Amino acid sequence: MDDFVRNKLVEWGLSELVEKFKDEQIDAESLRVLDDREIDNLIPKAGPRVKFKNNLKLLKEEQNSNQETVNSVQQCEQEHEEAADVVQVLPSTSDTGKRKSDVQSNPSRLQSPAKQQRLSMPGFEESIILSDVKNTMTFVHARLNDQDKLSAFLKKKISDLEIDKRELVGVFGKTGAGKSSLINAIIKEKNLLPSGSVNACTSVMTKVEANTRSSKYEAEIEFITKEEWKDELWSFRQFLDNNENQEKEDDDDYRDAVEKLSALYREEWKEKSSENLMENKYFKEIPEFLQSRRKILRCESANELSAKFVKYTRSDSKQEEGNEGKKWFWPLVKCVTVRVPNKPLLQHVTLVDLPGNGDCNKSRDQMWKGIVGDCSTVWIVTEINRAASDKAAWGILESVSSLIGNGGECQQIHFICTKSDLVDDSDDLSSADIHDQIIKRNIQAKDGVRKEFNKRSKINKHFTDDSFKVFTVSSKEFLKGKHLSPEETEITKLQGFLQDLNDCHSETVNYVNGAYGILSLIEGARRRKEGVGKADDVCKVLEKNMTEQLDQVKKAVEKAIKDFEQCLTEGVKNSKTSEEKLKSFLDRDKQPSFFKTLEAVVRKDGMHKTKKGEHINLNTVLASCLTDSIDEKFRKTFPNDVKGGSFNGVISRFSLDTKSLIQKYQDVKLQLIFLQTEVQDETIQFVSSL
Repeated sequence: MDDFVRNKLVEWGLSELVEKFKDEQIDAESLRVLDDREIDNLIPKAGPRVKFKNNLKLLKEEQNSNQETVNSVQQCEQEHEEAADVVQVLPSTSDTGKRKSDVQSNPSRLQSPAKQQRLSMPGFEESIILSDVKNTMTFVHARLNDQDKLSAFLKKKISDLEIDKRELVGVFGKTGAGKSSLINAIIKEKNLLPSGSVNACTSVMTKVEANTRSSKYEAEIEFITKEEWKDELWSFRQFLDNNENQEKEDDDDYRDAVEKLSALYREEWKEKSSENLMENKYFKEIPEFLQSRRKILRCESANELSAKFVKYTRSDSKQEEGNEGKKWFWPLVKCVTVRVPNKPLLQHVTLVDLPGNGDCNKSRDQMWKGIVGDCSTVWIVTEINRAASDKAAWGILESVSSLIGNGGECQQIHFICTKSDLVDDSDDLSSADIHDQIIKRNIQAKDGVRKEFNKRSKINKHFTDDSFKVFTVSSKEFLKGKHLSPEETEITKLQGFLQDLNDCHSETVNYVNGAYGILSLIEGARRRKEGVGKADDVCKVLEKNMTEQLDQVKKAVEKAIKDFEQCLTEGVKNSKTSEEKLKSFLDRDKQPSFFKTLEAVVRKDGMHKTKKGEHINLNTVLASCLTDSIDEKFRKTFPNDVKGGSFNGVISRFSLDTKSLIQKYQDVKLQLIFLQTEVQDETIQFVSSL
C-alpha cells in the first residue's frame, strides 16, 4: 500500500479502511480501476461504501480534467514554437517585409527544456502550467509592435487573459450571530477576523481570499475620498446644528452622526467646524487617506494582522478597557480585503463579510450593492435558538432578495444556524445525551427554517425551494470536538461547498484556452497567403451561420420584449393601488419616532436604514406594482441557474459551427481555432451585459 491511498482514505474520512486496503495491497494504480463488485467486497457497510464511491468518482473526474489541461497546454506549446518567429513580423499596413526575430534563433526563451517532461508527470501542479504559459504570453505581448490594428488587437486580447472572475459568497448576519467565528472555522484561522465583543460590530465590508502572491497575511484597506468625507462632515454638522433642541435618544441619524464623529475625533468634533475637522493632523496615522492611496498591512500571523486591521473594520458602541481615547478609522474605509496564505480553498473564491444593508455614503453604498449583486451564493447567519423567528435575519434576506435574485447572480441561499452546541449541559447528562440533544434540535431547527422560508412570498418569487439550503453549525465543536464529529458540525459541508465552487473555476484552463486561440491567430496571420483561395469560401459560410444564429437571437429577444410589455401594461393598471401602499406605509406606526424616520426617508430621497437594522425604501414600495408584474417573467428570461440560459438558452446555444469548418478547411484552421475560443468568451460577456 502506498502513501497516496492511505492519504486519500484519511482525507475522505475513511481511515478505518486503511488496514483493509493494506491487506488487499491496493495501490494508487489499482485504486483508480476498482469496479463496483470489488468495492462491494472491500466495503460491506453501506455508509462508508457510498462515501468511498462518491469520492472515487470525484477523484477520477479531477484526473480527467487535469489530463484535458495537459492536452490543451501541449497543443498550446506546439503553437508557441510555430509562432515564435512571427511575433515581430505580423502583417502590417505599413511594413510588408519580414524581419527575423531573435526568437527564431533562440526558441528556448519560449519553452524550457524540462517543460514537456513536467507536464507528462502524473503529479504536475496547475500553478506550474499557468506560470509557464503566462511567461510565454508576456514575452509575446512584449514582442508585438503598436504599428497596426492586428497587433493592437492581440495585445488587448493577451491583457484580457489576466482578468479572472472570482466566485463571491456574501455573508450576512446581525451582531453576535457568529459570522466571524464561522468564517474563521471554515478557513481554519481561529484568530483572523475579530469576534467575541458584545458591543462591537462589523461596519465595513470585509473580503477574505487566498494570498497567492506571498506567504504573509495581508490586509488591503481602500478609503473613501477626501471629498466624500468632507461632504459627510458638512452634512453631519448641518443636521446636528438644525436639530440641536430636538429629541435625540431615538433619532437614528443623530446616533449615526455621533457614532462616526466620535470614532474618529473622540470628543473634539463637538467644538470644531467641518472645515477644522479636515485638518491633516487628524489623519497622521493614515497618510494614505490624504494621498488617495490604499493602505497595505503585512504580518507574519493572523493574530497580529487582526489586531492591526480591527480599527479599520469595526465600530464599538462601548469603549472596552484599554481602548479609551483610541481612534477608529472605519468611517473613512470603503472596503478591506484580507488575504490569507496557503488557502487553496479560497484560490478562486472570496468570502465577503457584509454589513446588513447599504450605507449613507454613496460610494460605499454603490460598492455594497455591486458586491451583493455579484454574489453567486449568499449565507444568512443567525443563532440556532431562534433561527426560524429571527426577524433581523429574514429581514436582511427580504431586503436583498431583489438585488441577489432577478437583479443579481445568486444561485443558492444558505441559511446557517450557528452555535448548535448550546444546549442543556447539566452534570446529569452524559456526552451521548448531549450529542442526541444537539442532533434533535438541529433537525427541528432545519424543519422550522424551511417552513418559514415557504411562507416568505417576497423571497419565494426570486428563489425556488431547491436553491434554499439550511445548515446547523458549531464552530466551537468543530475546533474542540467535545460532543460532535467534524461532519456533524456541518462546517465540513460548507468547506466542501467552497471546494466545489473553487474546483469548478479553473483559471488555468481558461487562460490556456485563451492563449491557444491567440497564438493560433498569430500563426494563421503569418500563413495567410497559404489559405487565400479558401478564405472567401469560409467567410461566406461564417456569414451564413452568423445570420442564421443572430436571427434566432433576434426572435427570442423580440418575444421577450413583447412579453415584458404585456406584463408592464398589467403593472400600470395595478399601480393605481400604489396610493393604498403609500397610505399603508404612512399609517403603519404613528409613534413620534416614526415621524423622525419619515423625515429621514424624505431627506434621503426615499431610502433610510434605522439603527435597529430595518432598511426602508419608499421608492421600491411605490414601484412594486411594476416590478412585481415582471418578476416571474424576468426570472424565466434571465435565470441565475447556470444550467439554464438567457432567452430560453438561445444565446448559450449560439455557434458558428467552427468545429466542422476546421475539418473541412484545413488551410485556415488556425484562424477558425481562434474564432472557436472567442465565440464562447464573447457569448458569456454578452449575456453578462444584458
